[in-house]
Parts: sequence; C-alpha cells; structure tokens
Amino acid sequence: MKLVLSFFASTVLRSCQNWPGRVKAILEKLLRKQRRMHHLLYSLLLTLMDGLKSRAHVIVIGATNRPNSIDPALRRFGRFDREIDIGVPDEVGRLEVLRIHTKNMKLAEDVDLERISKETHGYVGADLAALCTEAALQCIREKMDVIDLEDETIDAEILNSMAVSNEHFQTALGTSNPSALRETVVEVPNVSWEDIGGLENVKRELQETVQYPVEHPEKFEKFGMSPSKGVLFYGPPGCGKTLLAKAIANECQANFISVKGPELLTMWFGESEANVREIFDKARQSAPCVLFFDELDSIATQRGSSVGDAGGAADRVLNQLLTEMDGMSAKKTVFIIGATNRPDIIDPALLRPGRLDQLIYIPLPDEDSRHQIFKACLRKSPIAKEVDLRALAKYTQGFSGADITEICQRACKYAIRENIEKDIERERRRSENPEAMEEDVEDEVAEIKPAHFEESMKFARRSVSDADIRKYQAFAQTLQQSRGFGSEFRFAETGSRTAASDPFAAAAGGADEDDLYS
Repeated sequence: MKLVLSFFASTVLRSCQNWPGRVKAILEKLLRKQRRMHHLLYSLLLTLMDGLKSRAHVIVIGATNRPNSIDPALRRFGRFDREIDIGVPDEVGRLEVLRIHTKNMKLAEDVDLERISKETHGYVGADLAALCTEAALQCIREKMDVIDLEDETIDAEILNSMAVSNEHFQTALGTSNPSALRETVVEVPNVSWEDIGGLENVKRELQETVQYPVEHPEKFEKFGMSPSKGVLFYGPPGCGKTLLAKAIANECQANFISVKGPELLTMWFGESEANVREIFDKARQSAPCVLFFDELDSIATQRGSSVGDAGGAADRVLNQLLTEMDGMSAKKTVFIIGATNRPDIIDPALLRPGRLDQLIYIPLPDEDSRHQIFKACLRKSPIAKEVDLRALAKYTQGFSGADITEICQRACKYAIRENIEKDIERERRRSENPEAMEEDVEDEVAEIKPAHFEESMKFARRSVSDADIRKYQAFAQTLQQSRGFGSEFRFAETGSRTAASDPFAAAAGGADEDDLYS
C-alpha cells in the first residue's frame, strides 16, 4: 500500500510541475488517505484474529524490535498472547553463533572461538556475522598483492595458503562494536596497572571487588556470596580516580561506560530520569560492564538541599539512581563506580551496604608512589641517565598525580623545543653553505635531560592545599570511626562458650527482686 501511494504521489508530482500550489494539497490528501487506510488495515487484522477458531490450526507470528509502540489491544489474550523475548545472546549462545558462521571458513590453528565469544560482550547474531566477514576480508586483503584481479580464477596454491587467523579476528574486533550499544559510548579502555603508579592497597581492593566476580564466579557460588555492587572513590582532585576505574575495566576485559554527572540533567521534565534508566539498560545488555559515574556529587547531593532546582530534578534523578541500583540482578555482572572530591555532600542513602558500599579513599601519593608515577609517565620517553627520579619524587612532597604528570609533560615540551631548534639551525647552515662537507659529528640522541626538568620545576605548582588535605583526612577518619564498632569483637573460647551462650541470663537472675512487672 505504501509503495502504491508513493508511486502515485511521484506521478502526481511529475504531472503537476506547473502547479506547485496544488501539489501540497494533493499530497496532504494522500497522507490523510494513507492514515485512514492504516486504521482500516488495523481493524481488519483485529477482526480476522478474533475470527480464528481454536481448531483452525493457524498461528499468527509477528516480529518487532519496538514492542512498547504496539497497541495494547493486539497484546491481550486471544491475539498476540504469547510474547517471546529474543535478547542478546550470552557467552554460550555467541559461541554457537560463531561456530555456525565459521563452519565453511578455513581457520588457522591459533583461532580460539571460546575466547572470542568471551570478548564479544553485547554482540547479537548480525554483529557476529559481520565480525566473521570482516576477519575473512582482512585475510583476503593480505593476499591482494599475489592475486591477479584480471584472471577469472585464483590459483589453488594461493587459496590453500589463505586461512583466517586469530590476528585477523583481533583486527576485526578492533573495528566492530555491538549494534545495540552504538548510541552509548561503550569501550574497553587501554589503561593498565602500569599506567598507575603506587596505590597498591587500592588496586588489591579493586581486584577483589570487581575482577574476582568476573574471573572466578564459581568461588562466590561456593561460598554462597553475591558480589558487591558498587565502589565510591573519594579524595583530592588529580589523584587517579578515573584512571583506576579504567584500569580495572581493562584488567577484567569488561565494557566501560563513562557517565559525566551533569550529562544526565536536562531541562525537560522526566527526561533526566529516563536518561538514568537508559544507561542502566545499556549496561545490562553489555554485561560484564563497569558503569563509571564521574563527578557523582553533581547528581547525588543530599535530598532536600536543592532549593529552586526546577522542581527538584536532582532529587528525582537520585531516586531513580537508587531504584536502578536496588533492581540490579545478581546475574548481571554490572559494577558501579562513583568518583567525587566532595564526599561530604553525597546523600547517605547512596552509601549504605548494597549500593556503593565500598568506600575507598584515594590519598595524595607518598614518596614511593610519586616515584612510581614518574616512572609510569616517562616509561615511553627517552630519559638521560643523569636524571634522578628518586630526587624528583622526594622534592615533590604534597603533589598529586596530575601535578607530577604536568611536570613530565612540560619537561618533554622543553626537550622537543630544543630538538626542533637544533634541526632549524642545521638546515640554516646547510642552506648558507651547500657545498660544505658535512661535519662528522655524532648526532646527539634526543632525550630529556636534567636541565629540562630543572626548568619545568620552576613552573610546578600544587593543585591541592594543606587545608583541603586535612578536610579529606578528617572525613576519612570520621567514616572509619563510624564503621569501626566491631573492632573489639572476639568469639568466645570453646570451654567458656556454653557459659557465654546467654549473656543476659545472669543479669536476669540477679534482677528478680527488682523486677518492675512482678
């Protein structure tokens, strides 16, 4: 019907080129007729489905990817009464789909389909088919220099030498992404533990919270324990909170969705809560996933404190966030990591056990950590042997990781400036005296020298003051005291356990005479 109407409309347009004023009226009439025809077809479909007898052996099957836009009258009992959700396949389903698409492909021995199925979180069948096609095309591209495109056939030797290897699949994985998650930026970060200096205790606690449930789920089932849902990083700015979240997502090969807090707030009523629901839906589809909320204090302030905030939009967003975190299924390995440098204004309901229950303080780095940060920042840079990183770490007391990174970047910038100036001077001499022989002077190796660091240290600055550090330390100490009620608890020994089984028995026996209710 749409095809007939569109063809008729194009015919009308061709015949009415000289009357542009009438074209709009004719097309509006066509659209009204089309809408009326849709209503007629819809009514006819309902009538025909109601007229089917139970013994007619006729089954009506419909398919859609927008079930919520279908009229509820079609979804009642007697019509489309059975709804089958064909969701995103899990690891076993992806492995079966990969085996089907690669059964006619010549695979090399190093191809591990089970590993590929583990790495393709959130991929549907069409995405896996595109992945296999891209891997095969990558194999063909490597042999294009030996294939003669003018010949109708390809030599048998060339065909026998072609096989899709694991490297082709890895290249295809780098260029493809799940179609269901293209609206949201879902990535596996390339930040590793080597990029983060120090913070060994924090790294170990993150591994136990996030990495163990992904890599060792059978251990949690053995001990009858459900993994923790969320972690809150708090501390001074520039201490590596965002880097830590990216590194743990990379270590456990989980998808990473980064959400900036202010991005969720919009001017339209109800849209902010819908944004929160959509983000959590995407995280469930791409599980295992790390959902990182940066600047959490912008959307998780204490409820009731936002006066004149467009009808309390921040409170509604926080309520939706709490609801989504409570409704997170244990089967979906979605971990929520929040980062803030204002932990004192966050709503206490968000910090209770079961939500963001792991509170981790990211302090300013000590001397050993600063030394590791210098090494991590300069591990790809050529450094002169005279540069003493330990002395730099000792001198930069009170500097955050971002401040140290700025020192290294400025030193590299000075080295690049000096290298470019030497190249310009060399070109100038060569242009002034082109017939002169080149002097046999060994070319200096371009590297970062102590003078560059000394010049960089003149502009070094601390981004966190001593007053701010005292505030964070006081908050961490208060939090530790509020959570340290059981530090004196000990189990009773075996011999005295029977006597201590009822701690109120002696008190009750001695208070019989003074019982108020006797």
